[in-house]
Amino acid sequence: MKLLTIIRHAKSSWKQMELDDFARPLNKRGKRDAADMGKRLAAIGFTPDVLISSPAKRAQSTAKRMAREFGYAKARIELDRHIYHATREQLLQVVESLGDSIQHAALVGHNPGFTELSSFLSKESIGDLPTCAVVRLQLEISSWQEAGRKCGVLIDFDYPKRDSTVGEDEAK
Repeated sequence: MKLLTIIRHAKSSWKQMELDDFARPLNKRGKRDAADMGKRLAAIGFTPDVLISSPAKRAQSTAKRMAREFGYAKARIELDRHIYHATREQLLQVVESLGDSIQHAALVGHNPGFTELSSFLSKESIGDLPTCAVVRLQLEISSWQEAGRKCGVLIDFDYPKRDSTVGEDEAK
């Protein structure tokens, strides 16, 4: 079994229209949401073996803010240019290329590829990933090279605007 966490970058800023897409930063809400989602992950003991991000500024910023909250050293975050504007097939190649000593991998990147990858791997219907969404999948595989259609069981699908009363009811 392998654990894959798919994280869509937080909300980006469109204030500087002259910026190239690659250079767009997070906006105020995106910065807050990334930290909040990182805290939610810390609360469940989130500890990926590897955290791989798109090199785009908004994805890197999301990865760094989240990593700070769950205690993952920013210097350990790997950047992979293949994640930026990747199709589902390209993202699947990134997953398949992971070393088998890695049990839990987390990827930070972009839609539509991340929504498509999540839907492809999961046995359950997930739908569109909003900004800063976190999808955790338990893949029923022993090698990352075996990743394929519907090989994953959805553990959790969380995002900043998720109904907070669900967690409160479960805690009672």
